[in-house]
Amino acid sequence: MSAPTIHEMKDRIIQYSKEIGIDKIGFASADPFLTLKDRLIKQQHLNYQSGFEEPDIEKRTYPQALLPEAKTIISIALAHPSKLKNAPKNVKGERRGLFCRASWGEDYHYVLREKLNKLEQFIVEICPDSKALSMVDTGELSDRAVAERAGIGWSGKNCAIITPEFGSYVYLGDLITTLSLEPDQPLTDQCGTCNKCVDACPTGALVQGGQLDSGKCIAYLTQTKDMLPERYRKKIGNRLYGCDTCQQVCPENKGVDIHSNPEFEPDPERVKPQLLSLLKMSNKTFRSTYGSMAGSWRGKKPIQRNAVIALGNYKEEASVDTLGELLFNDPRPVIRGTAAWSLGEIATNNAIHLLQEARNLEIDKEVNNEIGHAILKNNSYQK
Repeated sequence: MSAPTIHEMKDRIIQYSKEIGIDKIGFASADPFLTLKDRLIKQQHLNYQSGFEEPDIEKRTYPQALLPEAKTIISIALAHPSKLKNAPKNVKGERRGLFCRASWGEDYHYVLREKLNKLEQFIVEICPDSKALSMVDTGELSDRAVAERAGIGWSGKNCAIITPEFGSYVYLGDLITTLSLEPDQPLTDQCGTCNKCVDACPTGALVQGGQLDSGKCIAYLTQTKDMLPERYRKKIGNRLYGCDTCQQVCPENKGVDIHSNPEFEPDPERVKPQLLSLLKMSNKTFRSTYGSMAGSWRGKKPIQRNAVIALGNYKEEASVDTLGELLFNDPRPVIRGTAAWSLGEIATNNAIHLLQEARNLEIDKEVNNEIGHAILKNNSYQK
């Protein structure tokens, strides 16, 4: 039997991708991403990086630095739900937080890696002399730049890939191969004059269409482990991990809610949990409850810090005793300091009394500053 032609190989890869549940696939040349390189250099100069990215710009923009003789990059997209069915009610006394849509269901990194591994094996089977390298999100290449070049979607002003079929509610993965396959055509940018995402960004992190100051982005801020700067605390709202605002306001996402991948179906109690229950979780319980979700990758501390902030934003009086327990007994200064801030926001007589007591016992300087500031904001309760 003769070897498959280039066109036949591409058709077979596309067909196989459908068989294993890939929602969309595109093909791009492995030429260097020179425009992206210029943008990344500018981002570094402006200090717009989050610190989670691959620091080596050459690796991010030259596919051959990752796989010598690379000819083609295959981009895949898996759609995920945007609406939470049977969402539990968020009511006074039982306030809840929220994980962003990118953390609903099973961790997408594992799901996409499984699909890419199957695709990689299939390619090697039909062309044994070929080589391939796949990656998801934490890999060196920019998934968004690859997807844009491969015609998966266009790069929106909200810095997400927007597909005609699924809006921006997709996860992306890449596979670099030495196969020379016909590239697909990039899509025309459809954002036009629409600026809704830029206008709606709670912290002004979308500096302009398509450019993000990562250090201001709530999705990034919810993943940090230190004290959250006070100017961002009210902006967090009840978010525990991530932020969907720029996607929710996008007209291309209106009415889009895809349930093609059962792995991404959310458990309402996990993605919209009771805040007080979350604060009482042990490490073991947290891992068993949230370990399979993408939002758990930074551990329990950022999630609990954000839960404490959410209680302060709700001014949830039912949480005062729990916050007081954290303020006096939690071994983590970040949690104690954040609890002080929240008690200052709730500002009941009991909350202020707890702050005044803690001021005489706390030895950490940063926590003491938070306590003092919380008391000062409520100076009518000062001694």
